Amino acid sequence: MQVLWLQPVMRLLVVAVLMLPILPAMAADAAATPLDRYLNDLRTWSADFTQSVTDAQGRRMQDGEGRLVIVRPGKFRWESTPAGADPGAQLLVADGSNLWFYDRDLEQVTVRPLSEALPQSPAMLLAGGAELRSAFEQRNAGRSEGLDWVKVLPRDPASDFREASFGFQGTQLARMVILDRLGQRSQLRFTQVLRNQPVDPALVAFKPPADADVIGTAQP
Repeated sequence: MQVLWLQPVMRLLVVAVLMLPILPAMAADAAATPLDRYLNDLRTWSADFTQSVTDAQGRRMQDGEGRLVIVRPGKFRWESTPAGADPGAQLLVADGSNLWFYDRDLEQVTVRPLSEALPQSPAMLLAGGAELRSAFEQRNAGRSEGLDWVKVLPRDPASDFREASFGFQGTQLARMVILDRLGQRSQLRFTQVLRNQPVDPALVAFKPPADADVIGTAQP
């Protein structure tokens, strides 16, 4: 996944967000995993999260917290606050056509059509651009840290991430870990999870603030 206009940490987190809506269709030719069962018939999903990002040597790069809202297909809202920043400092919204990134501190908005912003990535699969079972390999990864794990590996060598691991506590998705090609690791812990609850459409739409600089052109 090459989202060059986002900083490396944000590119990795976009992958994390986009993995959630696409994976259920992978189960047809393989034994069902906890991930398949959890995401079956998923329409909306939301949760609070804490996140930590480390480099290949295990050194802490970034901590933060926020909230993630997903509306299938192809829409999400990721509002995050890196440690030390003002609440909601960074906002990432996919509205089904465009990917918007709003940095409140810089008062800057960057927008790209999804088809251009996320080439060769899980996002393209949301639009039916690739056959899911040929794009990802899914494995049961056993139990550790009190969680049942499922590992997902992209088949495309151009992907920014090596693997994504999903940890389940009982039937609930509790953790997600994304490892990129350089060994950078992003770990997300979820709380206050809501599944298939009504979502205000305004949460997955975006209009640039009047005082923000806008880079890029949105698709209608």
